[in-house]
Amino acid sequence: MSQYTRIILLLLTITLVQAASAQQHPNIIFILADDLGYGDVGYQGNTFIHTPNIDHMATLGMRFTQFYAGTAVCAPSRASLMTGLHTGHTAIRGNRGFKPEGQFPFPDSSLTIATVLQNNGYTTGIFGKWGLGYPGSTGTPDKKGFTDFFGYNCQTLAHNYYPDHLWANGARVDLPGNTPSHNNGSGNTSGHHGDSVYSADLIHQHALQFIRDNRTHPFFLYLAYTLPHAALQVPHDSVYNNYVARFNEPAKTPGDGNAEYAFEPYPHAAFAAMVTRLDRYVGDILKEIKSLGLAGNTLILFSSDNGPHQEGGGDPAFFHSSGPLRGIKRDLYEGGIREPFIAVWPGKIKAGAVSTWKGAFWDLFPTFEQVAGIPATPNIDGLSILPVLLGQSGNAKAHDYLYWEFHESGGKQAVRWGKWKGVRLGVNTIADPPIELYDLEKDPGEQQDVAAQHPDIVRQIKADMQQAHQYNKDWPLLATEPR
Repeated sequence: MSQYTRIILLLLTITLVQAASAQQHPNIIFILADDLGYGDVGYQGNTFIHTPNIDHMATLGMRFTQFYAGTAVCAPSRASLMTGLHTGHTAIRGNRGFKPEGQFPFPDSSLTIATVLQNNGYTTGIFGKWGLGYPGSTGTPDKKGFTDFFGYNCQTLAHNYYPDHLWANGARVDLPGNTPSHNNGSGNTSGHHGDSVYSADLIHQHALQFIRDNRTHPFFLYLAYTLPHAALQVPHDSVYNNYVARFNEPAKTPGDGNAEYAFEPYPHAAFAAMVTRLDRYVGDILKEIKSLGLAGNTLILFSSDNGPHQEGGGDPAFFHSSGPLRGIKRDLYEGGIREPFIAVWPGKIKAGAVSTWKGAFWDLFPTFEQVAGIPATPNIDGLSILPVLLGQSGNAKAHDYLYWEFHESGGKQAVRWGKWKGVRLGVNTIADPPIELYDLEKDPGEQQDVAAQHPDIVRQIKADMQQAHQYNKDWPLLATEPR
């Protein structure tokens, strides 16, 4: 063997060892649907919408039956996910927009899981919707731990699937082919009308490329897809046309529904096609990870940011989007916050497993830290679910309670304590409003308020609410707090 050949073999060996060493830390992929309800997928019993890939994902790993979003609308739910804090402690507790685009920003002091992972050798990417800081603010993705970002900075502009621009890191990317004529529900026969582009497809393509580009070293991929949030816009392809034929709904005319959103003549078909398109994206991610040989070293999770919407032609009653649960988006009843939640990690998570462990978005921060072998961040609300995922539930800690607050519709609070659920409405307008109480074991649909029969439980839940809510001058909640 020549000296040249020995050098080449040595260099190749070093490269392979370095690659193997880099991949000792697992990749983490979190797929987040937007406004997908607990009952909107097949494995949860939905018979209207075709979701074979999400259903298959549920058979590959563990599905949770009592896992919750951060709260009942987009921005604060995602803030909880990013910071490991529930909405009594997060810096962002509601949807508050800024002109010309963007939302109330994370302050400098907010630590995100992306920053923690980035500081420990992970390449981090978000593709989809951010909504946690307007361009140029302290809350943009690049300032909150993300190496790569492509998508919408602003969740309000994300209501349009044919936008005139998106963002790539800090640079605006104009899409000159997307004109206002693409938002009238007509002519979208293939996803590309002339030079137009369907934003969700473009975002998904960038996400797949991120996986390919980073396959040799650890990465954290946050896939914040905008589907199936309103507006109900989707290419009029064979999937859409099949749903049109199946539902046989009468065509709507311009002016029906919410004028804020683009017009869609067959909203049932559009919504179903958007969910099925999301399902196809999930299948693409699973296939890409498998084809690159990364499946055994990649934790993939799927969930939704809050319950189903009824804006822009959304019809959760028609689709039974909340399943057996009460409420939709903006409700702190179960249908507004309990979400589909699946975790897949071949060789680590048992296929077909089902967990009743009670958790929420703020648990993902410490979970991802433990998966990556990073020391736990103190003073957060989350608990790692890794022992649950690995079938070691006996080693898993349990929450004393779960807490949510909501800053619209007069203000709301909710607590899950064991089998009990407490909900309080009108907290911005009434000094000490009553607490509704539900026994979720007997009454998962929250139909029977049993507060009068259990005053001791009500007192405990009230104490939990008082403990969990921390005053924030930017987000006053209670009627007794300064405005």
